[in-house]
Amino acid sequence: MREAGGGLADAAASPGSVRDALAHAVVRLRAVGCDTPRLDAELLLAEVLGCDRAWLVIDGRSELPADAAERFGALIERRAAREPIAYILGRKEFRRISLGVDRRVLIPRPETELLVEVGCSLPRGARVVDVGTGSGAVALALKDERPDLIVAGTDISDEALAVARANASRLELDVRFACADLLDDRAYDAVLANLPYVAADAPGLAPEISVYEPPAALYGGPDGLDLVRRLLSRVDRVSVVGLEVGFDQAGTVCELVADAGFTSVQRLRDLAGHERVVVGRR
Repeated sequence: MREAGGGLADAAASPGSVRDALAHAVVRLRAVGCDTPRLDAELLLAEVLGCDRAWLVIDGRSELPADAAERFGALIERRAAREPIAYILGRKEFRRISLGVDRRVLIPRPETELLVEVGCSLPRGARVVDVGTGSGAVALALKDERPDLIVAGTDISDEALAVARANASRLELDVRFACADLLDDRAYDAVLANLPYVAADAPGLAPEISVYEPPAALYGGPDGLDLVRRLLSRVDRVSVVGLEVGFDQAGTVCELVADAGFTSVQRLRDLAGHERVVVGRR
């Protein structure tokens, strides 16, 4: 038996088996440069079959019904065009919640969970706003884990807010969402923000990002920090600010946060060791 992870089916598998379909899909996705072809194929086939990924391994010799094979093939072609898995599935897991996502919003990333951790450190009953909320990821995860906090989310995009409100309704989480250019007119104790921070001429973005994710949520001016500067000019009455930044921007943003009057400035690292969140406290 040759390894399924190498994209080849078990010789004992039937021609139309689950294992055979997966093997062909892995070869297709690897050929177009997908980073995780096996995982992607398994997620999409599990979605089509309405099963757990583990079943695909346990029962890989099972015959794949023709209609399921057709649906699976269509999803694989979408992924081969480098459409992100989260958009194909229409959801993304984040902390303890599952968020509905589509091309109106950025896909929540693991490093953004650091902003939720900053929010979880706030005192009981604190008023906190998630600026540039998108799908509502930070605001909703924070309310889920700290129901005592008074949580809001703002975004300049009505389309993004529609996604966030739908998520809040489905999750039954009491978060107020408002359309605003950064901050609205409410008072807050803490501001958390994952603003656009990609420089306008940044090279080398993966197609999953550059082709599919909303440009207005990605690009932040010549050095990527235009919106960060604007936000920091408006937080003079805020006790805590947490900002997600690019992997090479923490030093510059720390200086901006200090210049904004925050006496304690901290850098938080993601699982890869990159400094991805800057926290200022007064």
